Amino acid sequence: MITINDNYLKLQASYLFSDIAKRVASFQKNHPEIDVIKLGIGDVTKGLPPASIEAFHKAVDEMANDASFKGYGPEQGYDFLRDAIAQNDFQARGADIQADEIFVSDGAKCDTGNIQELFSTDITIAIPDPVYPVYLDTNVMAGRTGIFENGRYQGLVYLDSTKENNFIPALPTEKVDLIYLCFPNNPTGSTISKEELKTWVDYAKDNKALILFDAAYEAFVRDENLPKSIYEIDGAKEVAIEFRSFSKSAGFTGTRCAYTVVPKECMAYDKEGKSHSLHSLWNRRHCTKFNGVSYPVQRAAAAIYTKEGKAQCKALIDYYMENAFTICQTMDKLGYKYVGGDNSPYIWIEGNMDSWEFFDMLLNKAGVVCTPGAGFGKCGEGYIRISAFNSHEKVQEAMQRLTKALG
Repeated sequence: MITINDNYLKLQASYLFSDIAKRVASFQKNHPEIDVIKLGIGDVTKGLPPASIEAFHKAVDEMANDASFKGYGPEQGYDFLRDAIAQNDFQARGADIQADEIFVSDGAKCDTGNIQELFSTDITIAIPDPVYPVYLDTNVMAGRTGIFENGRYQGLVYLDSTKENNFIPALPTEKVDLIYLCFPNNPTGSTISKEELKTWVDYAKDNKALILFDAAYEAFVRDENLPKSIYEIDGAKEVAIEFRSFSKSAGFTGTRCAYTVVPKECMAYDKEGKSHSLHSLWNRRHCTKFNGVSYPVQRAAAAIYTKEGKAQCKALIDYYMENAFTICQTMDKLGYKYVGGDNSPYIWIEGNMDSWEFFDMLLNKAGVVCTPGAGFGKCGEGYIRISAFNSHEKVQEAMQRLTKALG
C-alpha cells in the first residue's frame, strides 16, 4: 500500500493566495460589471527592461545557430551572470561575496523552500509572525512541527512582529538553531537597521545558529543607511544564507530568475558537533535536483547590470514607489495607521477589524483586492497588506474607490 507523507495533513486547508483567488472569482462571477483592481499578491505589471529584452532576443538567436547553441549549462549559473551579481550587488557595497558563492535559480520562493532539506528534522526553528507562508509551510511538510492549534504550529518558536516593536521581532528568549528573517519585510514592509541586524548575527554566532535572510525586496530600499544585504554586517558570512530575486527588482516574475548566496565560511554541524560546509552541501543538492536556468534568461538577467539596465530598473522601482506614495497619502487622509511604503512596495494597514472582514469589505464595496493580514500569521490579525504593483491609473482609481467606500 502506497502511503503519504502525513505531515502534509497538518497543513491548513488552502494556500493563502488560493483562498483570495477563490473569493475574487466568486465576486467577479456575481458582479461581472465591476472591474476588480488587484492590489493583493506581489506580481509586477510593467514590462521587462529594454536592455533585458534586447539581451533575451540576442540569446534566443544564438540558440538557433549550431555554432552558438547552448545545451545544459552549469547548474550554479553562467560565470557572466555570477560575476555581475558579485561585483554589483555585493562588492560594490563593501560585502566580500565571490562569484562562486552565488547559485542562480528559478526563484527565491523555490530556494527558501528547498534550503530546509539540508537540515535535520529535530532542529529548533524561529519564524517571524506575520510571515511569508512558504517559510512555515515547507517546514511543516518536512515534519519539523507539531499540529496546528490556536492559530500556530506546535514545536516552532514564533517571533512576534507587532506595532509595539515596530514590526522588528526581538531576539528569541530560548536557544534556536535556524532563524528566518526578511527585510524589507514581506508582508509588513518594515525595515531593519544595521545595528539591529548585527544583534541577530551576534546571536547566531553565539549559539551556532543559522540565519536564512530573504532580501527579495532590497531594490526598494532608498535609505542609504539601511542594509540591503546581511553581508554588510561583520561576521554574517559565517552564519547567514541570503536569498535574492530579479522578480521585483527587474520584473522577472514571469521569466523566473533568482539566486542564493551561500558563503564558503558558512557552517552547520553533525550530531557529533563536527562542522560541515553548507556551501558544499547546497552545491550537492543543487547539482542533483536542478539543471540550471535557461541561457537566454540568464543573459536577460545579466543585462540589468549594464549602465542602461541599471537606469531602466531604477525607473521601474521608482514607478512602483510612486504608487506606494499614492497609497500612503490615501491612508493618511482616511486616518488609517500603517507601516511600509517608504522603503518597500508593501503597505501594512491597521484595519481595526477582522482581517478577512476588512478584505471582504474592500472587495464588495470598492472592487479592490488586498491581502488579509491573518493569512500571514496570528500577529497579522486586524491588518491588511496592499501592494504597489500595478499601473498608476489602476492605483489612483483604487484609492478613489477606497476613499468613497471608507470615507
